[in-house]
Amino acid sequence: MILFMQCVVCCILFTLIILPAQYKDPLCMIASYPPAVRKRVEELPQYKDVIVKKEKKHFGKKLFGVFLFAIVLAALAYVSGCRSFLETWMHVFTIFFVVNLYDMIVLDWGIFCHSKKLRIPGTEDMDREYKDKLFHVKGAGIGCVLGVIVALLAGCIVQFITF
Repeated sequence: MILFMQCVVCCILFTLIILPAQYKDPLCMIASYPPAVRKRVEELPQYKDVIVKKEKKHFGKKLFGVFLFAIVLAALAYVSGCRSFLETWMHVFTIFFVVNLYDMIVLDWGIFCHSKKLRIPGTEDMDREYKDKLFHVKGAGIGCVLGVIVALLAGCIVQFITF
């Protein structure tokens, strides 16, 4: 029951981190947009100098997030009673996997694919490209790999502090 509640809370927190920023500035997540949309945006003169800066910032945020999530989720697992590498890895990966699945189904397929407010000006006619579900499935696959890495780091952290 504790793990379930943690998954629910993490999904809510993830939503509160991602959606407001993306609604405020859809370009802030340009690296997570489907390739056809990104290509169009890169061709539009008003975004010429913005895209490279946004993509570098996006990568930096993800890298920082991996370490931050590893620390926070290791602490969460520890407080939940995990005391070994394997217990922690399983606990953290489960949370990460659930949030990743939630992201794909609810945020990507449910909101991103259908929200006109998340369309970047100049790409409003690309409805089919925004609704590319396979792109979001591939993104979830990458998210699973990140989840493995975060869980490994979290497992190492808990193993280190209980050693």
